[in-house]
Amino acid sequence: MKILVFVEQRDGKVKKASLEALSVGRALCDATSGALAAVVLGQGISAISEAAGKYGAETVYLGDDPLFANYSTDAYGLGTGKAAQVFGADAILFAATAMGKDLAPRVAARLEIGLLSDVTGYAVENGAVTYKRPVYSGKAYVSAVPVAGKPYAVTLRPNVFAATESPKTPQVVKLENAAVASDVKAVVENLLVSKEGLLDVAEADIIVSGGRGMKGPENYKILEELAKPLGGAVGASRAAVDAGWIGHEHQVGQTGKVVSPTLYIACGISGAIQHLAGMSTSKVIVAINKDPEAPIFKVATYGIVGDLFEVVPKMTEAVKALKAQG
Repeated sequence: MKILVFVEQRDGKVKKASLEALSVGRALCDATSGALAAVVLGQGISAISEAAGKYGAETVYLGDDPLFANYSTDAYGLGTGKAAQVFGADAILFAATAMGKDLAPRVAARLEIGLLSDVTGYAVENGAVTYKRPVYSGKAYVSAVPVAGKPYAVTLRPNVFAATESPKTPQVVKLENAAVASDVKAVVENLLVSKEGLLDVAEADIIVSGGRGMKGPENYKILEELAKPLGGAVGASRAAVDAGWIGHEHQVGQTGKVVSPTLYIACGISGAIQHLAGMSTSKVIVAINKDPEAPIFKVATYGIVGDLFEVVPKMTEAVKALKAQG
């Protein structure tokens, strides 16, 4: 089985979710006696080949071109599609980040292949791969088996799979004329970067989220004070975002970002099904709510019935005290 992994990079740094995708690709290749390749697109990114090799890529298709300096669906779709065709990929893996979710369908459509989205598990039996993915807002899961002999694409939910090193010395293949300006219909002229120091909830290992119970935008400061010493990100429910208390980039849920952190702390979030669909695969869920009947407690690993404005500051003090002890 020949597997190609799209390696997402920003400012020359590989996204953790792409390292997880490489690790899944390596495991699938080992189980099927296959070959693993990676495709990296950007400008001035030759050093990333070594990082891809560290996580198991035997071949790296490198598209180092001014057209790839900023992400655009057209340019990256052409570059990834060409790498897949040159390699003869049986499967193309993407991390289900904002970029991956945008790019994977475009590549699948360009190559006229199937796409399995938001995969959270896989199994290999007698050389056949079965993928697990959620349906009906996470209320059920299906096992999907790709049609034998036909290429397909997959997006993998971040933070579900471990990033495991498997060092290789990759062969670097430069993608020449992978995309030309006349084929790119939209060009990114400017990037608006979020506040420095704020982690993306889709990639964070720890998330502290607030809902309607936060009562107003000024109170999100107490969540930031807890998230900072934990090295985590601040999330929010749709109700809080719709109220204008915090930006949409923080929204967790079916209409926001789907997350799978190691620790998810839900503060003042009732647990509507749309929110649960975006965070129920978190490894440990801590719920803080005054209502003992709140639906969030049904999925919580630990529940605290109490006033978040009393509980969260005490948690922050405890975390800082533990940090001080080393």
